[in-house]
Amino acid sequence: MLAIFRKTLAHPPEELHSPVHGASDKASKHPHEILHDFLSSHSSTAFSASFVRGAAMAFAGAGAGAPCSFLHQRLFCSVDDVYCVFVGRLDNLSSLIRQYGLCGKSSDEAILVIEAYRTLRDRGPYPADQVLKDLAGDFAFVIYDNRTGSVFVALSADAQISLYWGIASDDSVVISDDLEVIKRGCGKSFAPFPAGCMFHSEGGLKSFERPMNKMKAVPRVDSEGAMCGAVFKVDSCGKITSMPRVGSAANWSSWEQ
Repeated sequence: MLAIFRKTLAHPPEELHSPVHGASDKASKHPHEILHDFLSSHSSTAFSASFVRGAAMAFAGAGAGAPCSFLHQRLFCSVDDVYCVFVGRLDNLSSLIRQYGLCGKSSDEAILVIEAYRTLRDRGPYPADQVLKDLAGDFAFVIYDNRTGSVFVALSADAQISLYWGIASDDSVVISDDLEVIKRGCGKSFAPFPAGCMFHSEGGLKSFERPMNKMKAVPRVDSEGAMCGAVFKVDSCGKITSMPRVGSAANWSSWEQ
């Protein structure tokens, strides 16, 4: 999978930039170059969708010669201008389909995730962390809501699926499960996306496993001794002092830290 969002859409953490990011970081590329490289690398199975606000999403199936990460189920779909790229599986998909009233409809994990997002965005006062805890399985997904210009990303807590994010040359955020795509496109400004966490374009990065703990950025140094984009981890000592909101705004389409 690949998702690219203009900085004004995604608002990525500043610590994701390496100290040399910018004019001196010759390794980072422009978003259109990153997208072109991804599509060229998977020319037989890949397609993409681009949006006028400065977003692009691409998907590649598990064709011949695909890396090990491509052995996971990969899905791409859209419903009512909400787009989702999903990698992995939900072990409790059948019960979630009943929970969200999708019985009798053709549904898979990506459609289920979109339906849950739309339900919560429009009328469901339900905490974001609880929604994600209800998803049993190994998964990573990126949602782009073209109606609101919102981005939502999540990675399951068991770390069976790898997900990475980084910064392109124009400060757009790049998200992919393909490490080589991230390395080639973002230079030193990338890091693993933290397991058991969710990111929203307005609410920022948060753990859904430990929602009352703050996130902290840990400086990352590569094998050459160069400073890179920070790794984000749950701060076991840092607590969020405010009580979590329980109103209609406290769901996974929008939340406040």
